[in-house]
Amino acid sequence: MVSADLVRTVVGITGNIISLLLFMSPVPTFVQIWRKKSVEQFSPAPYLATLINCMAWVLYGLPMVHPNSTLVWTINGTGVAIEMIYLLLFLIYSDKKRRFKVLQIVLVEVVSIALLATLVLTLVHTTKKRTAIVGIVAIVFNTMMYASPLSVMKIVITTKSVEYMPFYISLASFANGVAWSAYAFIKFDPFILAPNGTGALFAVAQLILYAVYYRSTQRQIAARQAKGDVGLSELVVN
Repeated sequence: MVSADLVRTVVGITGNIISLLLFMSPVPTFVQIWRKKSVEQFSPAPYLATLINCMAWVLYGLPMVHPNSTLVWTINGTGVAIEMIYLLLFLIYSDKKRRFKVLQIVLVEVVSIALLATLVLTLVHTTKKRTAIVGIVAIVFNTMMYASPLSVMKIVITTKSVEYMPFYISLASFANGVAWSAYAFIKFDPFILAPNGTGALFAVAQLILYAVYYRSTQRQIAARQAKGDVGLSELVVN
């Protein structure tokens, strides 16, 4: 008979793979940014939210905080490195005002996690209490990560266009939320289950919007190309 630990490990590895795909899903977006030498109307919010989320889960998965969580801290450590690269590109191709704002937020995030780690590891002396404290903080940041596209969803509804809400990020977010919810459910971990279950619901909402506004987006793009008009990003900026 297959043990629950083995099943959980397999699900966790699957979650790692899906999480890696989620982290890599913005690559086409940043290729577009690199080619155009501009971030246009793409928001840095999802990448800033994902960065602090990953840093919090790295801390949560450390043996001195929550033992036997190697699959948690390794994938999130990878996520930290990837998000740093995205934000570096965002800084390079943003205007001065936005660049300064993004840099400020990154510094605040790094200092906040460092302060949390210092306080928890020095003042709290049991892994159970450390797990609870860091877990609650991680839930907040994980929910923020999944909810970060809400600002983009508002733009989608206003413009009736999904041009700036990449489909593959929404799809990967849904798969990621489902995989980690299953991982947390097998050997019950409320700190992983709560935010990932919520994240799966947020992703479903994004996919519904994509289905609703996909055709209108294609019509808008075709109309711009036919008339030789400027893109949506230029219209919004001007």
